[in-house]
Amino acid sequence: MVCQDIEEKLQAAFNPSYLEVIDESYRHNVPVGSESHFKVVIISDKFVGERMLNRHRSVYGTLSAELAAGVHALALHTYTEKEWSELQDTVLASPACRGGNNIVA
Repeated sequence: MVCQDIEEKLQAAFNPSYLEVIDESYRHNVPVGSESHFKVVIISDKFVGERMLNRHRSVYGTLSAELAAGVHALALHTYTEKEWSELQDTVLASPACRGGNNIVA
């Protein structure tokens, strides 16, 4: 499963205190059973001092094989412990998919 592979790689690379990988493929115009759109919420102190862009680049680099093999979208929510506690454990919703209308279920 792609979702499990993502979880395992992120656990190994970031040692997160919290990790949630949500398959949001059902919200998009993709065939049933596709594992192509994911929301990732990851809280790790490895992000301390890193700008959001660098955090996302780190995650994309870690998941480069999955991105090359069919993962179409990652909605990334990357936080340090301090940032996460200030958000009171809330996460913004993933954006709506703007493409993929040529794929039929």
